[in-house]
Amino acid sequence: MVYNKPDNTVSYQNGVAAMMPHPFVIKKIIKCTEDTFTLELKSADNSSGLEFAPGQFNMLYVYGVGEVPVSISGDPTSTKTLVHTIRVVGTVTRALRRLTVGEIVGVRGPYGSAWPVKRAEGCDVVIVAGGIGLAPLRPAIYYLLAKRKKYGRIVLLYGTRTPADILFRNELEQWRARFDLEVEVTVDRGDDAWWGNVGVVPTLIPGASFDPLNTVAMTCGPEVMMRFTVMALRKKGVDVKDIYVSMERNMKCAIGLCGHCQFGGKFICKDGPVFSYDQVMDLFNKREI
Repeated sequence: MVYNKPDNTVSYQNGVAAMMPHPFVIKKIIKCTEDTFTLELKSADNSSGLEFAPGQFNMLYVYGVGEVPVSISGDPTSTKTLVHTIRVVGTVTRALRRLTVGEIVGVRGPYGSAWPVKRAEGCDVVIVAGGIGLAPLRPAIYYLLAKRKKYGRIVLLYGTRTPADILFRNELEQWRARFDLEVEVTVDRGDDAWWGNVGVVPTLIPGASFDPLNTVAMTCGPEVMMRFTVMALRKKGVDVKDIYVSMERNMKCAIGLCGHCQFGGKFICKDGPVFSYDQVMDLFNKREI
């Protein structure tokens, strides 16, 4: 299978070709939380080479229903299957959840920009995720851990609304057990069984151990969470050019033709979804852009 690489010079002709989904078979379905699930997909023609960069996304197509952009949540160093973690929020995602193992979905991608895992070599890395924002950051975590010696301290800070909303619980426990990775999880509202942190995730940043003058930070989650995360990182001394955010907008074509995801002078699908904060800081606090 030939994957369409992000192309900043998409023409109408090659844009039409890029709109054609490729058939993938559902190999595994994992329920993550009440409203999220993970699909493992394999190409229907058994082709290999499903390469992607951490932070990129695919368009998933349910035949007869429509398609949605979904970040890739699998391991970029192992490309036997495509892995997507999906929250049920609309018609297409509800249709995706109704599918069963062995059924076919259409896939086109990968699209978009990626987390700066290469640029972060030699630096401390701080990852701040909110809710399902951990899913697009998980490939970056896999990558960093696969090349652990190239990085300084690695800090993962993760927040959800409640304990029941925590994604990838088993992996979080495995990562927490490592001596070379600092993991802190917090919830907005605890319950009787919760003994961990309570509060929003940006409040974990002041207590995290990293060198702000030699740190690359990556954050994904609701925009309000990312705003406060950026504020906390800047207050700690991290430069704006070293902070990366992943934006979400109403993406339709994924190749910069339709304009649905325009964000000021940029397109989220083509220029993003990952931006360095200094690229978007003038727009970041404005509504309806």
